[in-house]
Amino acid sequence: MTIAQKELAEEITDIGGAYPAATFPADAIGSTMFDAPGSEDGTITVLLPRDNVQKAPAQAMVRIKSRGDNRNYLGVVSAGPFAQPDTMRADSAVMVAIGTRGGDYLPSFHGRIHVTLLGQELDDGTLTPPRLRPLPHSPVFQLNENETAKALKAEGDIAVGLAVGHEKLTVAIPSAAKSVLPRHTAILGTTGSGKTTTVSGLVQQAQAAGVAVVLLDVEGEYTRLNEPTTDPRMVSTLAANGKTPAGLPADSMHLLHLVGRDTTNPKHPCLRPFSLQFARLSPYVVIEMLGMNEAQSDRYLFAYDVTKTMMRRLGIFPQTKEKVGDAEADKQERIFNRLDEFERGYPRMTLSFLLDVVGKCRAAVGKGEEFTCFNKEFKTPEAERMFQELIKSKEMPGVASSWGKVNSLLRRLNRLKVFDRQHSDKGVKFLNYADLLTPGRVSVIDLSDSGMSELNNIAVADVLRGIQEAQEKAYTAFEKETRPEPPRVLIIVEEAHEFLSAERIEKTPNLFNQVARIAKRGRKRWLGLAFVTQLPQHLPRQVLGLCNNFILHKLTDPQVVSTLAKTVPGIDPGLWARLPALAPGQAVVSFGHMTRPLLTAMNPTTCQLRMVD
Repeated sequence: MTIAQKELAEEITDIGGAYPAATFPADAIGSTMFDAPGSEDGTITVLLPRDNVQKAPAQAMVRIKSRGDNRNYLGVVSAGPFAQPDTMRADSAVMVAIGTRGGDYLPSFHGRIHVTLLGQELDDGTLTPPRLRPLPHSPVFQLNENETAKALKAEGDIAVGLAVGHEKLTVAIPSAAKSVLPRHTAILGTTGSGKTTTVSGLVQQAQAAGVAVVLLDVEGEYTRLNEPTTDPRMVSTLAANGKTPAGLPADSMHLLHLVGRDTTNPKHPCLRPFSLQFARLSPYVVIEMLGMNEAQSDRYLFAYDVTKTMMRRLGIFPQTKEKVGDAEADKQERIFNRLDEFERGYPRMTLSFLLDVVGKCRAAVGKGEEFTCFNKEFKTPEAERMFQELIKSKEMPGVASSWGKVNSLLRRLNRLKVFDRQHSDKGVKFLNYADLLTPGRVSVIDLSDSGMSELNNIAVADVLRGIQEAQEKAYTAFEKETRPEPPRVLIIVEEAHEFLSAERIEKTPNLFNQVARIAKRGRKRWLGLAFVTQLPQHLPRQVLGLCNNFILHKLTDPQVVSTLAKTVPGIDPGLWARLPALAPGQAVVSFGHMTRPLLTAMNPTTCQLRMVD
């Protein structure tokens, strides 16, 4: 020992001995750092010893035990771990020279992570918003899988995937929680990012949980969900996860398609064509769908009003007591009095009824034109006298060209041959929406051969409205205790940008208002909507504002990511930054029951898909 060392030792002894070194529990992975000028609220920097640099990967959950005030905080690693040399800057001349010219020198280094605080942990394990920050030099501990699952609350019976950065942490959705799926979901991502696989897995898991699923399949991708997958990549991925290919149970999946249109799976064992009911369509939605201008709209509504009046006076609806009896007649009268034409059309009005009236109006303003009605109810002298009286009393608008255009648009709709065409002998019926709500039933509605986007949109609007009405009846029965529980329903709208694009909503406000009403009512009545699209930039904020749950696959457009960041709450900047580089099958999952969003490796599907996304 040198003289200087002896003198230093004597001086230390004189002042009472060396200052005791700080000790941390053996299982601590690091400690909190002092705040720097660039520190942000809700974020803590944690330093890790060299041996612990890889013990806190991204999304790992940690507990911080604040020194001095004995407060516990839970947080998640939102950035890092980064490795930094102890005694010099990482970009110093020495480190640059070694990195560019070669060398074996490796200085001592440590790790650094950024932790986003989730809340202060109380003695009973509950989390409250943190009022203060953990003090510097506080020990940090990594949570095990069980503690992490409990803290993240990513539990449920519908498993969607495994959290990235964890060994066996399953991300799941509780199908029985009214505050989750009925709060509506958006599944967004570019082509090839894994949306179709995600939807297929969601359908399969929801069916197994007893949820009634209705899938509006615009491209015909899901018509073979009853078959086990044969895709080599999916089969190998399933094997790696200890699973085997399997389709939906044979009696649980039903494939429906419009009458006169083909399906992408004509050999499906439960295949049935269906017809649309024109009477279910709001006249204002039809006007928007067909793109009528103001003059055409006036004439359409005039003809619609005349048709209603004639149907009422002729006893078509409401029917007379002589035809159906007092009870049924009174019931129909109540329906008539409560009718809201912004939501649905006039009961029992067919497209051919309306075409007859439009044709007669066109002939009335034309020169020398004659028109013969198609429906026998409108061919009688009584009906003719009634029509002439109505067009005079209601001051029918003139201009034959405008009437001709309305007639042309309706005939184009009629040529589709999908309205009011029940044929019992051919198995063609109207949709029984109560059947679609059967627990554990999957109803795939194949619209891939519709031939026109307007028909797709009319079909989607009709199905949404019909399911909502059936669900309201079922929920009312539950409230009156005439049924044990309401059906849990999930409606999945594929290619939602074609139905609810920003441009379309500007032209079809009544249609969007219908969807908004369905979404708002559905939240209270166990009716959840899921919008799937590869073009989220075409969805307006009003649609995204209806959703509380998000599954975000790869998104490469910076403007789209920026817009979503302003709409979707709770996702930290680190996860937003990773969206453009996500691998196929990865997604940021954010559901209402979860403490925070999670980067998730989505489960592979066991079912067959026509075009794997």
